[in-house]
Amino acid sequence: MTFDETHLEINLEALAHNYHVLRQKLDPKTLLLAVVKAYSYGHETAAVARKLVALGINYFAVAYAPEGLLLRNHEIDTPVLLLHPLPAHFETIVAQRLEPSLYSLDLVRHFITYLEARRMEQFPVHIKFNSGLNRLGLSQSDAVILQELLAKTKAIRIVSVFSHLAASEDPNERDFTLDQIARFDAFYDTLNQKLDNTPLRHILNTSGIFNFPEAQYDMVRSGIGLYGYGNDPKFDQELVPIARLKTVITQIHHLKAGQTVGYNRGHIADQTMTTATLAIGHADGISRLYGHGKGAVLIHGKKAPIVGNVCMDMIMVDVTHIDCKSGEEAIVLGPELPASATAEAAGTISYELLTSLSQRIKRIVVNS
Repeated sequence: MTFDETHLEINLEALAHNYHVLRQKLDPKTLLLAVVKAYSYGHETAAVARKLVALGINYFAVAYAPEGLLLRNHEIDTPVLLLHPLPAHFETIVAQRLEPSLYSLDLVRHFITYLEARRMEQFPVHIKFNSGLNRLGLSQSDAVILQELLAKTKAIRIVSVFSHLAASEDPNERDFTLDQIARFDAFYDTLNQKLDNTPLRHILNTSGIFNFPEAQYDMVRSGIGLYGYGNDPKFDQELVPIARLKTVITQIHHLKAGQTVGYNRGHIADQTMTTATLAIGHADGISRLYGHGKGAVLIHGKKAPIVGNVCMDMIMVDVTHIDCKSGEEAIVLGPELPASATAEAAGTISYELLTSLSQRIKRIVVNS
């Protein structure tokens, strides 16, 4: 067969499958929040979000306000938790009714001041507690000061209190994770003593859903799981990667022993070999990490290792033992060649590989 151009197929049936797998892990009353930051982990935000709305998703989360604006521009009115609000985005946050995570006392004060200057009341916010990841979040000692701030204003209304697990996928860190959960309970109990409402609680990410279902509280959050990865081979078996990245063979080369391939003569043929040049490179998100055989593609169902250095727009693969020709397709990622395995071979993680996929790659939605 002949092929036209590099593209990323987004399979919405696979997304629905993963959604239902995660739902089955939860109590029927537990809400499910979908993390769609970074273009839905490198996929396609609008199509993914619309499908999740149709499936019954309760909440979305994004990192920054422009990502929330993108959802609103696609007429998605589901509540959106904004994980990393910046004061420069307060206007967008308020205008689009995005719900910011307030992770420091300074940010709480700043946002209250902004709202009060506009005589706004009961704006929905989420309180982020630092239970041990030490990235963002209030401390246990901040709880009392936060109560004092809340007692003096009607500008905000806390709709949830949450935290983030640092190593929920690692069985060797189980005690640390349980300690995080205990710390979160203590913070929530302290804060909740003087609130007029009872905020939602959530701490579980995808790996937490699988490994610590007893801590699902009122809501859980899933990003990577919805896209088909469970951070563990046994959980990966239950999920289906929703993306298949395809590219095209643009030229075949026949090399003699001693000839070299690519920049800096990155590969030297030790015997007669055949290579195929493919229309994808590090500008598309296939990092130089994957060169020198650490990455591979599938051509006619057979693995073709990357040889030499990854170029900006091209990679070269060893097809000595594969009968192929110019114009045929190669699969770079997909259910048959998961991002998790490719990333692990290069010493990184599926999150990085998926979110690195360039926006110049055409997205095609299938099974919508």
